[in-house]
Amino acid sequence: MNTVLIIFLVAAMIATLVALIRGVVAFLKTTEEDLMHAGDGPSPSSQKQNKAMMHRVMFQALAIVIVVIMLFAARG
Repeated sequence: MNTVLIIFLVAAMIATLVALIRGVVAFLKTTEEDLMHAGDGPSPSSQKQNKAMMHRVMFQALAIVIVVIMLFAARG
């Protein structure tokens, strides 16, 4: 059981890192044209950044839940 949780934890950590890198890359690709479209709603670049960062938060939360489960399993 513990081995399976460790595998899931490592997978969640890797997914968090990948989502973080994708978000940073999307941020770095923001152009001046994207910034000038402030009145037209969010630009496609902004939406991509937002989506990547939401995935990062979701994967981080999953990793924390797995750690909590591992801690409860170790106590009992």
